[in-house]
Amino acid sequence: MNYKLAVALLLAVGLSTAQEPDNSKKNERDRSDATLTAGKQSNDKKDLQLLRDIRRDVTKSDNFSTYAKNVKIITLNGRVILRGPVKTQDEKAAIEAIAKRYAGDSSVDSYLEIAPAKP
Repeated sequence: MNYKLAVALLLAVGLSTAQEPDNSKKNERDRSDATLTAGKQSNDKKDLQLLRDIRRDVTKSDNFSTYAKNVKIITLNGRVILRGPVKTQDEKAAIEAIAKRYAGDSSVDSYLEIAPAKP
């Protein structure tokens, strides 16, 4: 078998077995103008401070997974929107509690999801 044919065959096999990212449908959902994403983040000083306070507490915890430390936190007019996957229900509850500590119970909208376990 010549070199070019072998490379083409390896590429074809690799492409045919490639997996789709598991968040494709969520990315499509988040393209809607109705969905608040990081692009809608307020530049108001109070909103930015709120964002910094929550992000600092989330990232400094040694108990959170990488998923949890990378959740989207959006602040707009004193409201906090949480989006993204976390590993466990405990992580979800802990991140929501951090956000509520800074913004108040009624000012947090959580769209955090428990990530499916990978085989």
